[in-house]
Amino acid sequence: MGICLYRQLHSILLLAVLILSACKPDHHLTEAPENKATEIINENFEFAIFAGGCFWCTESDFDKLPGVLSTISGYIGGTAANPTYEQVSSGVTGHIEAVKVTFDNTQTNFSKLLEAFWQTIDPLTPNQQFCDVGPQYRSAIFYYGPSQKKIAEASKKALETSRQFTQPIATEILPVSEFYPAEEYHQNYYIRNPLRYAYYRKSCGRDKRLEELWGIKY
Repeated sequence: MGICLYRQLHSILLLAVLILSACKPDHHLTEAPENKATEIINENFEFAIFAGGCFWCTESDFDKLPGVLSTISGYIGGTAANPTYEQVSSGVTGHIEAVKVTFDNTQTNFSKLLEAFWQTIDPLTPNQQFCDVGPQYRSAIFYYGPSQKKIAEASKKALETSRQFTQPIATEILPVSEFYPAEEYHQNYYIRNPLRYAYYRKSCGRDKRLEELWGIKY
């Protein structure tokens, strides 16, 4: 009985040592070239946040641009924490519907994104974008740091001095504040619900108004 018990204890201890050894990180694998390459690529990623009315449409427009890696629909600029769509759309929180864009700065830059952004919005109408009315749908550019602020202000100034429009540019330039991703069913809405999205976009008069403003047929 004593020998059997000793053998059982020995087997248990041996198994425990093997399990603990398996759980320890392999530093050689952690420092593999693949991981370093990923870190280098990530250093090229930057963020930008744009508000252009309904975030379904803004997300769809930016997803088509070269160098854009991902987009997230969400809420920014308000006072309440973790706002819901119902709260934001009612205008009680002060948030704006917006889209956070992640882009690769080796393929595009903030200036190019701004050039594309202007042609996806109505920059002349305050507190409204197309059929969506209220400050929660106003157009805005949110900047990360002084560099983006300078570029955004220069881009807006260039549009103002181009004399393309006789009305003032209503699009605001604001510092980035807390960004709250919208509910999951809003993300990639134009992909998940293509028919409903197409109906909404047309019935809202978005593309018709954009063609009037920019002379581009969408």
